[in-house]
Amino acid sequence: MKLTDLSLASIAATSRRNTVRDAWDKLRPLPGGKRVFSRLIGAMAPYTATIRAEVEVLERGRAEVSMRDRPGLRNHLRSVHAIALVNLAELTGNTALSYALPDDARFIVAGLSIEYLKKARGTIRAVCECPLPETSERREYEVPVSLRDATGAEVARAVLRSLVGPKKNP
Repeated sequence: MKLTDLSLASIAATSRRNTVRDAWDKLRPLPGGKRVFSRLIGAMAPYTATIRAEVEVLERGRAEVSMRDRPGLRNHLRSVHAIALVNLAELTGNTALSYALPDDARFIVAGLSIEYLKKARGTIRAVCECPLPETSERREYEVPVSLRDATGAEVARAVLRSLVGPKKNP
């Protein structure tokens, strides 16, 4: 066994259960549970943790994740950097799809497109309503994500192309 076999991402990919769903369902009702869950997701994908997003809503086929504006996320125009927005979109879509997967399924993003509609400023809320895979059969899904500012204006929209398939045998 290698040390990398003990990472949260590796455990999730080989567990017989949906560890993302299990963790959310256990942590969400606890005081600070959503924040702890958000940090766990960041530990599974360390680059994603750099935007310090908070998972606020997670249910089968839906996720809402927010990202506070801060100087480290801004570009030279003093708006939220495009890469921070795409990072938020990917996190939101991946979290929604992960929660919706059957216990024996896993996924990987095979492609991603994003449209930037206007400068993003302030807290950005990403909303994803994704397909509900019923089996772990190998199949590609389009996972749409809308990113909105505090006024509700859409600042960007993304589509993740995610390949779902069966987990490896542990």
